[in-house]
Amino acid sequence: MPDGVKVQIGRALGKAQAGNSASYARRMAGNLRDVVEIVADDVTGTYRAMYTTVIGEAVYVLHVFQKKSKHGLSTPLKDLGLIAQRLRAAREHHENQQAKER
Repeated sequence: MPDGVKVQIGRALGKAQAGNSASYARRMAGNLRDVVEIVADDVTGTYRAMYTTVIGEAVYVLHVFQKKSKHGLSTPLKDLGLIAQRLRAAREHHENQQAKER
């Protein structure tokens, strides 16, 4: 991933940690409405980072990838499936951490 993209994504995640949202981050729809998508463009292409903040006080980064398609805005189904799987795993991780603290 190019350095400029890393900086863009890092800034957006920093804002998320502070309870804010970057202008280039947007909430996803449907069963992934708890996931926020960061879109970062570079001369080498478009990159996306998906995270959630609805699980406790943590920011869970679920997936980061380069969008390969030159047309259309939609996220590929295989990536959506992976994001949903990782969201479930993050929720499970949080529940296990909560159980340990009790």
